[in-house]
This record gives sequence, structure tokens and C-alpha cells, in this order.
Amino acid sequence: MRVIAIVGPTAVGKTALALKLAKELDGEIISCDSMQIYKGMDIGTAKPTKEEMAEIPHHLIDIKEPNEEFSCADYAILAKKCIEDIASRGKTPIFCGGTGLYLDSVIEIGSFSSGFKDENYRLELENIAF
Repeated sequence: MRVIAIVGPTAVGKTALALKLAKELDGEIISCDSMQIYKGMDIGTAKPTKEEMAEIPHHLIDIKEPNEEFSCADYAILAKKCIEDIASRGKTPIFCGGTGLYLDSVIEIGSFSSGFKDENYRLELENIAF
């Protein structure tokens, strides 16, 4: 299965290229941006416009509230599901974004271990005054 990735910093034309390729290759776009995941995080993220998203299906944009936890491991699981879904319909998955770790989590990292989480320690660190 072919997967295309368009990556780089904000405002270099990734979205325009991804849209062009999606039209030419019958593809759908999977956001690979750690901030586009969140609803309301529109300034500074260069999210595709509503018109662009209506033109070509986009995935993993505006799926979480800013106060919800979301990890690279969560992204990998959802992105792999998107790839399977898009490919199952005979379309080309196209990653577009600037969060390299997210892309690596899908194409290079096999799996994530479930780590220990200490909420008390997290609260202690959050309350440190600088």
C-alpha cells in the first residue's frame, strides 16, 4: 500500500500540495499536526479551511477538546485506522503536517508500551512556582 507524507514547517504550502495530490491520486488527507487535533486551536496552526476540507476528506482535525489528554500513541492508533479505512476504499492516504514525531509513530515505531502514570506527582510538578 502506498502512503504519501508531506511534512515541514507551518506556512510552506503543505496543504496546497496535499490538496493537489489528493485530487490527482484520488486521496484523502490525514492531518499530522499535534495542534490541529484540538478544536478551537485555529490561530497559528494553519488548519485547512472549511472549503478545502469540503473539497477533499480530511482526518484527525478537531477531534479533541483542548483540555483532553492526547498522546503520540493515541495518534498512532487513530492514524493507522485512517490509513486502513482510506485504503479499503481504494484511495491514497496522504499525511500532511509538521509534527514529525506523529508521522514517525505511524511509519517507524512499532508500538508503545503502556507507561506508569503518577497523577499525584504530576500535580506536585504543576504546583511548583517559578
